[in-house]
Amino acid sequence: MSSRGDFRRFWGSDAANQFGTAVSSFVLPAVAIEALDASEFQVGLLTAAGMAAFLVVGLPAGVLVDRVRKRPLLVWGTTGRALLLATVPLAGWFGGLTFAHLVLAALLAGVLTVLVDVAGQAYLPVLVDRDGLTAGNARLVSSQQVARLVGRPLGGPLVQLLGGANAVPAISASYLAAALLLRGVRAVEEPAPRRDRALWTEMGEGLRFVLGHPLLRPIALCTTSYNLTHSVWGAVNVLFLLRDLALSPTAASALLGAGSAGGALVGLAASRLRRLGTARLVWLSLLVTQPFWLLVPLTAPDWRIALFVVGTAVTSVGVVVYDVTQVSLRQSLCPPGLQGRMNATVRFLAWGASPLGALAGGALAGWIGVRDTLWVASAGMALSVLWVLLSPLRAMRDAPVITTVERHG
Repeated sequence: MSSRGDFRRFWGSDAANQFGTAVSSFVLPAVAIEALDASEFQVGLLTAAGMAAFLVVGLPAGVLVDRVRKRPLLVWGTTGRALLLATVPLAGWFGGLTFAHLVLAALLAGVLTVLVDVAGQAYLPVLVDRDGLTAGNARLVSSQQVARLVGRPLGGPLVQLLGGANAVPAISASYLAAALLLRGVRAVEEPAPRRDRALWTEMGEGLRFVLGHPLLRPIALCTTSYNLTHSVWGAVNVLFLLRDLALSPTAASALLGAGSAGGALVGLAASRLRRLGTARLVWLSLLVTQPFWLLVPLTAPDWRIALFVVGTAVTSVGVVVYDVTQVSLRQSLCPPGLQGRMNATVRFLAWGASPLGALAGGALAGWIGVRDTLWVASAGMALSVLWVLLSPLRAMRDAPVITTVERHG
C-alpha cells in the first residue's frame, strides 16, 4: 500500500485535471459561440464530440487499463490532452481556427479523457485500502466540485479579457501540472497479469459482471439516464445564459460556478454520511435533491436569477453524495482484476449516453427553444432516481460485505 504522500499527489493531480476540465466546459463552447458564431446544433455537436469517445472506445479502454500499469497511462494521457488543446490557440494566432478543428481537438482529447478517467478510478484501490475508499472518493469528488466552483467562473473573465482561443492555454497548463504531480507518485503497482484472451472476450466479461449484478446494474442505469438528460442541459446552458438571459461571459460563468458551491461544501463530509447506510444513501441522496432542477427553467434576468443558483447548488449536493457512495460501493464489490473493465463498462453506459444527450439538446433547442429544452432535461434528471429507488438497494441499509472468495467467484 502506498504512503499518504502518494495519495496527496494523486489527489492534487486529479484536482488539476478537474480544474482544466471545468474551465474547458465554458471556454470551448464560448469559443464556438463568440469566435465562430456557432448555431445551437453546432454547440451541441461540440459538446457531444468531447464525450463521444466514451461510447466509441469506452469498453476497450477498460481492457487496456486492466492489462497495463495505471500510473504511466495517467501521465501520458493527461500530457496528450494538454498538447491537443494547445493546437486551438495556435490555429487562432495564425488565423486558421475553424469549427472542424475545434470539434476534432475535443474529440481526440475525449479519447484520452476516457483512458485517464477509467485508469484513475482503477488506480485509487492501489493507493488506499478498502476501508479508505469512501474517504478517498470523498476527497476526489470534493476537489472536483471546488474545481468547478473556481474553474467555471474563471472561464468567463478569461474569454472576456483574452478572447476565446487565447483562454485555452490555461486548460493545457492545468493538464501539464496534473501530469507532473502524477510523476511524483511512487506507489509500487503490481504488474498486470498476462492475458492472451481476445479483446471481445474481456470486454464481455466486464459487461456481464456489471449488468448481471443486482446492485451494480441499477446504479449503472441510474447514472446513465441522469447523464443522458444532464447532457441535454449541458448542451444548452451556455446558450441559455449568454443569449436568452443576455448575460456577459463573466456573469454566465460565475452562475455556473456558483452551482457547484453546494457540492464543494458537502464533498469532504460525504464520507461521514455513510452512517446513514451506504445502500440507502445511493437513492436518498438523489430523491431529496434532484427535483430542485425544476427551478432552473424558471430563471429570468431579475430576482429569479437566484433560482438558477439554488437549483444547481442543491442538486450538486445530491450528486456529490451519490457519486462518492456509488463509486465506493462499485470499487468494493469488484475484484482487482476487473476494476478497469467494471469502471469502463459503467463509464461506457453512463458517459456513452452523454454525446447522445448533447446532440439531442442541440436539436431540441433548435426545435422547441432553449427554455423548453431545459424543462425536458430537468424532468429527466429528477426522474433518474427511479432506477435505484425501485431496486434491491431500497430495502438495504448498507451494501453487503463481499469476501475475497465471493468477489472472485
